[in-house]
Amino acid sequence: MRLIIGIVVVIGCVIGGYLGVGGHLYVLWQPFEFLIILGAAIGAFVIGNTGPVIKGTLGAFGTLFKGPKYNKAAYVELLGMQFTLFKLVQSKGILALEQHIENPHESSLFSRFPTFANNHHAVEFVCDYLRMVTLGSNNVHEMEALMDEELETHHQEQHRIVAAVQALADGTPALGIVAAVLGVIHTMGAISEPPEVLGHMIGGALVGTFFGVFVAYGFFAPFAQSLNNIYEAESKYFLSLKVGLLAHISGQVPVMAIEFARKALLSEDRPSFAEIDEATANLTAAT
Repeated sequence: MRLIIGIVVVIGCVIGGYLGVGGHLYVLWQPFEFLIILGAAIGAFVIGNTGPVIKGTLGAFGTLFKGPKYNKAAYVELLGMQFTLFKLVQSKGILALEQHIENPHESSLFSRFPTFANNHHAVEFVCDYLRMVTLGSNNVHEMEALMDEELETHHQEQHRIVAAVQALADGTPALGIVAAVLGVIHTMGAISEPPEVLGHMIGGALVGTFFGVFVAYGFFAPFAQSLNNIYEAESKYFLSLKVGLLAHISGQVPVMAIEFARKALLSEDRPSFAEIDEATANLTAAT
């Protein structure tokens, strides 16, 4: 909804302002100018990016319209999931985790936390490191270094998508100039035409410059920034997982481990200690 509102405001203010000063809307309809700019932008995008980045960018536009999936409710659920896991280890030992981490999609524990269970990367992250713990690895510093490396790799994969969209924003103004220059060249070939015809042709050529700048700073650049914000929220989700797991591995009791995890969240979405205390009090023991 936020994205749609923003798009409507951008288009409404630009076109409304143009009409307000007496502009004629039909002059802006220059489909071949749009073809030059957007076609060249798509071609350059394909040249400059790998297959996974292209596929990821197309999927990212769906993410933009859905909006961020990490809010306070998701974080409360995440902390509750960690508390339940750590409580299970505390009461039944580390080997009690095996049935859950070896078959996470069939886990009765994970299924109680649907937002987490539907996040393939988060489930894999938790299961991989808890599996290491069940196999005897309990060196917190080595585990932290490995987690940092994995999260940094994941961040780089996401940053490539943001950079690809930002490159579209950086390139389309120049492509708008290309379209405008081609329009001027076409106009010079008709220099013998009367002034009203030449004026219309020059106006059409200048639409190329307008359109290139408009889509760059009205859409592509904000899309890149919005994606970056969404990915930053996701990074906090995984940071909370990392901090909670490390606190647990280092020997902290469940309530303290999730307090460590809670502190890793941004203040705007971070649930209070009382909210987490109430949420965990209502959780039944895992089996």
